[in-house]
Amino acid sequence: MLLKDVAYQKIKERILEEHYEAGQFLSERTLIDELGMSKTPIKNALVRLESEGFVTVSSKQGIIVNDISIEKINDIYSLRIALETFNCQEIYQRITDEQLKELQENIEATKKAAADKDVRLFATLDHEFHLAISEFSGNNEITRVLLNYQDHLRRITLRHLKKEPARVQKFYSEHLEILQALKDRDERCSELMKRHLLESKMMYFQ
Repeated sequence: MLLKDVAYQKIKERILEEHYEAGQFLSERTLIDELGMSKTPIKNALVRLESEGFVTVSSKQGIIVNDISIEKINDIYSLRIALETFNCQEIYQRITDEQLKELQENIEATKKAAADKDVRLFATLDHEFHLAISEFSGNNEITRVLLNYQDHLRRITLRHLKKEPARVQKFYSEHLEILQALKDRDERCSELMKRHLLESKMMYFQ
């Protein structure tokens, strides 16, 4: 992996984990010292992070960590509801045993992460579950759109679950319901997915 990619991953992870908090000002010197890297890969990483909306780089103010607006959260969830209910509608009659096994393994790992209160791992597994269903649908464009928002969604999920760790159990139960509907080849899986995402969205407006 190139140094600029390593710098990008490290800075992004610190933003997702809110080690660098929304509204915080960073300097290149801080990043150089904390990451133990030279200026060039960090500059390249910041260009990429700015294009993805994580930071704003200003010659006067320095580097500002961007927050995610309520409007953006609302828009992302509305888009997910449309795309992911469609994915369920597409696959419930033709999902294979192998694909169901993959989802089952994810669910088992999710259950353990919930029991261990490992919010970070739980958030990763949560998004892997949704992406797997999208990949099974075979629509590469839908999967590409969801992947584009994956890091922002993980940031939102982590923020919320750190505040209310008990929510992991609810998320897990809802994933279990969706999986059972898929196993039963039941079109209710679309409605369950819609309800799951709607309720997830509403958490951020309470």
